[in-house]
Amino acid sequence: MSTGFATLSFERWVEAPVTTLWQAWTAPAARAVWASPAPSVTVEFLEADTSVGGREISLCKVDGQPDTRCEAGWLVLQPGALSVNTEVLSSEGVTQSAALVTAHFSGTDHESTIALTVQLSSLAHDMEEGYRQGFSAGLDNLAGVAERTMVLSRIIAAPRDLVWGAWLNPGSLPQWWGPDGFSCRTQRIDLRAGGEWVFDMIGPDGTVYPNHHLYREVRAGNRIGYTLLWGENGPRHADAWVLFEDEDGATRVTLGMVFTTSSEYETARGFGAVELGLQTLGKLARFVGAP
Repeated sequence: MSTGFATLSFERWVEAPVTTLWQAWTAPAARAVWASPAPSVTVEFLEADTSVGGREISLCKVDGQPDTRCEAGWLVLQPGALSVNTEVLSSEGVTQSAALVTAHFSGTDHESTIALTVQLSSLAHDMEEGYRQGFSAGLDNLAGVAERTMVLSRIIAAPRDLVWGAWLNPGSLPQWWGPDGFSCRTQRIDLRAGGEWVFDMIGPDGTVYPNHHLYREVRAGNRIGYTLLWGENGPRHADAWVLFEDEDGATRVTLGMVFTTSSEYETARGFGAVELGLQTLGKLARFVGAP
C-alpha cells in the first residue's frame, strides 16, 4: 500500500471572542454539535477527554457505508492560543490515515481567528481531498457554533471538591440554581450521566419557567455536559457544559452554552442571560461560603 504525505492549511475568522472560540473548539459538548461535516454524516462520540494526554474517540456513520473510526490524542492545550492533537482514521479495523493537527488562535473580546495546519499521512486513496473537504466544512460549522455560544466564568474561593459537590448533589443544586430572586421546584432529579432534572424556575413575580436538563456526561470533579429543553421533553434549547478547574487554591467554574439557533442566542443575550448566568454562579459561590 502506498503512502501519501500532504500539509493542509485552513483559516477562519469568527465573530466571537477568542475565549469563546477556544471553548467551542475544545469542549466535547460543543464539538459534538459541529463535528459532522455534512447532514448525511452522523458523528457518535464514544469517549472524550480534552486534556493533555487525553483522547477522543468517535464514529462517523453514513448510511450504506462502513463506519469510520476517528481516534484523537491531545498533545498540547494552551487555552486561547494553541492546541496540538494527533488523529488516526480507520475503517473495519484498517488504518486509513494519520495526521498531526495544529491550531493557532488569536483575537480579541469581539472577534477571533483559528489557523489550522494538518500534516497528513494517507494510507488510503483520496484521503487528502477528503481531509480538505472535511476540515473545511468542520471549520465552517465551528464558526457558526462559536457565534451562537455563550461562555460565563467565575473564580470561586473554595476547593474544587466543595464546588463540585454543591453542583452534583441533588439536595443542594436546587437550593442555589438560578438568578437572584428565582427559586426551583423539582419534579425529578438524577444527576448521573443518562439522568435528568425536570424542574420549574419560579421568578420573583411568580412566573413559572418549565425546564428539563438531560445529563450526557459527568466526569467526576472535572466536567458536566447536558442538554437544555424547553420544559419536560420539549424542544431543544441549548447544549451546555460546565468545567471545574483548580486556580491558585480556588476553583474556576466555566459555563458554556451552544444555543440551537442564532435567533435563540440573540434573544437570550437580549433578555440579559449573561448577567443572569453570572448571578447564578454568584449564588453558587455564596452557597459554598465564598465571598
